[in-house]
Amino acid sequence: MSEAQKQAKENPVDLVIEPRSRDLGGFEVRRILPYAKRRLVGPFIFLDEMGPAEFPAGQGISVRPHPHIGLATVTYLFEGEIMHRDSLGYEQPIQPGAVNWMTAGKGIVHSERSPEAALAGPQRLHGMQSWIALPLAHEEAEPSFTHYPTAGLPEIERPGLWIRLIAGSAFGHCAPVRVFSDMFYLHAELEAGASLELPEDYAERAVYVVGGAVETDTGTAGLQTFAANTMAVFKAGVRVRFTASTASRLMLLGGAPIDGQRFIWWNFVASSQDRIEQAKADWKAGRFAMVPDDDEFIPLPED
Repeated sequence: MSEAQKQAKENPVDLVIEPRSRDLGGFEVRRILPYAKRRLVGPFIFLDEMGPAEFPAGQGISVRPHPHIGLATVTYLFEGEIMHRDSLGYEQPIQPGAVNWMTAGKGIVHSERSPEAALAGPQRLHGMQSWIALPLAHEEAEPSFTHYPTAGLPEIERPGLWIRLIAGSAFGHCAPVRVFSDMFYLHAELEAGASLELPEDYAERAVYVVGGAVETDTGTAGLQTFAANTMAVFKAGVRVRFTASTASRLMLLGGAPIDGQRFIWWNFVASSQDRIEQAKADWKAGRFAMVPDDDEFIPLPED
């Protein structure tokens, strides 16, 4: 049997993840990563779907200033707006389709709140929040923040298919977002019957179905369907092709495995438990630089 025939018969699915839902006072979050059987996919160590949520006038989200180390954050919105403020002095609205890439490195503090203008009327909020673990060489990098408007991100259009490259490289395109390891992060919209293949040149790959449903050939096991709010993680080196059963929204993500073990506690990611403990002590003692003109903060959780 040829290698191509072997791949055709091999089930490409490694793991299916059903997120855990949490109600944060009328605002639902689905926690996808980390998962008990899968801590990371490429450098992605944390992944949440936020909403969709509807807020009446006068209400929204208000995440007080809190710290991060050892990671980069990406909040990607489908609907709504969030105001980002951080300890470097940046103040930037996060809007649908744009990328705000915040590198925590050795330490940064930020807040995420609904803009005051949005509170004047009802609003909807829906999006994805992800943390990217930094490689060892960049764990203690200087913190930074960069905004990438929607117009600067590569888009791919084919019959029944639209894709935006959020970060990394895929399908012959490279996003302008500065990343620290080989990775890809894509937002795809498929019409019913449209097909899409996962990038093949990455060891770790996954698809999260935000809405709709897609199916893929699992070889001798036949077709497998993945419904909304499901993540499928795939084996390396096996071709994966999706077909949308109905109009679908997908997030495709993955990359090279991170270089070594990572610990995660609260908002901290590090390659050693000692570094986590140091960050905890620094936050408790007030040694992090704070967000200008904001006296609020989230206290260190009790262990």
